[in-house]
Amino acid sequence: MANFQCFTLAKRLSLDANLKRAGLEITRLCRSTSLPTAGNTYNPNAGSRTFHTNSEDSHQQGKRSKWRDSSAKKSALVCALASAAGAGLYWTVSKDKNSDKHPKTWQGLRLSLPGKVFAAEIQPGVLRSGLPTYSAADVAAHDSKEKGIWVIYGNGVYDITEYVSQHPGGTKILMAAGKSIEPFWEVYSVHKNDEIFEIMESYRIGNITEVPEKSKSSDANDPYKDEPERSPLLIPSSQKPFNAEPPVQMLADQFLTPNDMFYVRNHLPVPCVCIDNFTLDLKLSTGSPSLTFQQLTKDFPKRSVTAAIQCAGNRRSEMVKVKPVKGLNWGSAAISNAKFSGVSLNELLLRYNVDIDTVRAKYIVFEGLDTQPDGSPYGASIPLELARLLKNDIIVAYEMNGQPLPRDHGYPLRIIIPGVVGARQVKWLNKIYFSPEESTSHWQRRDYKGFNASTDWHNVDFDKSVSISQLPVISAICDPVEGQELEEGAEEVTLKGYAWSGGGRGIIRVDVSADGGKTWHEATLKPNGQTPYHSYAWTLWEADIPLPKGETKTELVVKAVDVSYNVQPDSVAGIWNLRGCLSNAWHRVNVKVPLVEA
Repeated sequence: MANFQCFTLAKRLSLDANLKRAGLEITRLCRSTSLPTAGNTYNPNAGSRTFHTNSEDSHQQGKRSKWRDSSAKKSALVCALASAAGAGLYWTVSKDKNSDKHPKTWQGLRLSLPGKVFAAEIQPGVLRSGLPTYSAADVAAHDSKEKGIWVIYGNGVYDITEYVSQHPGGTKILMAAGKSIEPFWEVYSVHKNDEIFEIMESYRIGNITEVPEKSKSSDANDPYKDEPERSPLLIPSSQKPFNAEPPVQMLADQFLTPNDMFYVRNHLPVPCVCIDNFTLDLKLSTGSPSLTFQQLTKDFPKRSVTAAIQCAGNRRSEMVKVKPVKGLNWGSAAISNAKFSGVSLNELLLRYNVDIDTVRAKYIVFEGLDTQPDGSPYGASIPLELARLLKNDIIVAYEMNGQPLPRDHGYPLRIIIPGVVGARQVKWLNKIYFSPEESTSHWQRRDYKGFNASTDWHNVDFDKSVSISQLPVISAICDPVEGQELEEGAEEVTLKGYAWSGGGRGIIRVDVSADGGKTWHEATLKPNGQTPYHSYAWTLWEADIPLPKGETKTELVVKAVDVSYNVQPDSVAGIWNLRGCLSNAWHRVNVKVPLVEA
């Protein structure tokens, strides 16, 4: 039994960042066998199978202990691994069968240098004979600890229920419950190594032969027939037009949101743009120049700004709990952070002798290539007064995180107006002009406006309400998630999340609570590298806080404070509005805390 435990721990703890701790635990168990543990290595080059100690005296004397049966061989091998881990050495699995450095094999393993183990080539996810075949529906039905946790990799089906508690990444593995784990590993690419594959294959229970069909429309008249490919990790709120957010558990993992994990907000079909025919058209008092994409990328210096973009409806799902609203049912991940690069709007205008500080107009208007059935484009505007304040920060962007803008995010151009709601940051930008009135677009005049909690559709007057521009302070807990079960007997919990405020107002404090807001603790803020009054990027935060004693469930809460001491309201009820915009109340997450069984 001890040998089996050694083997299991060696596999499961080989990924632990603290290898010394893992090694000591394995070594402790191995000592229950009669085989030596400390400082032993297997020498595959000996004429007969031998077990050498590292002591000089023993080596000179050439003492040998014959390995007479496979059970003893396996026990000694496991204990050799344990001692290597206990010494803080790193052992790895190699899948290079023909490696000149490690050519020897034994018992399905290749061994060479002391403390290193090289496994026979692993082929994860390939069809394996002798195993049952499951359907995608079978796997999808196993998405919880109660039902069992199954995942798919390639053509393999794996029951990882028993492994979840050992996962070094904590409960993030549950995001893949009941579905393919591959999209998550595209983000967390550290998993793509033979050590992980070896562990995973030990949980193999069957095969799956179904191949997911691409959801491309076969209708030639469907305006959505040419939509771009999207990450399967995105959680859709609607398909046509496509709108989706990433899993909230992944949101605070990286300061810059990967392009394929950036939330998507489309109002119309994604246009197909031929870059050779594309122009950005300016309508100015000095003329109406049209610039090609090449001119924009070659004739102007590249400027960059790192900024969070947030949908006005982020966290709308919390307002729905108070009273129904009209709008996509966004969770708390309709916000993302990226580095945008392109041409400074101010420098672009100055090239044509237009000074934004002296223009006689009230608004600057932006239009995109995405159009309604009647041909009218998506459009937006911001007051010229605001544009003047932000003139050195507004970017006509053609890059996102160092890559060309993805189609879903405006390829080839998007106007980036940092600190302003995403609805005004027009994608597929192809026209800029000044106007005495705001954009006549539906989404400027009849949407994205705020109202009090007593205004409903029977008495709403959109003309009286000011269009949303800069957004209020907001924060959210990304980890743990709603309904999550914490570790049995946990005395504290680690919270992670984001905080942000519109208008470039930096975050100066994030308060967190583990008892519904009765007591508060300050979270540790991760600097975003920007100044307090030009802080367009979000601020990620983390906190370890004590849990209430003796409680089996509790409410985690977060609220943020910006540099102007703007704070979040404590409840959604007072800020409810018929469109479900500006949902920035304290963010609350309910979790379970199982007590230790006596």
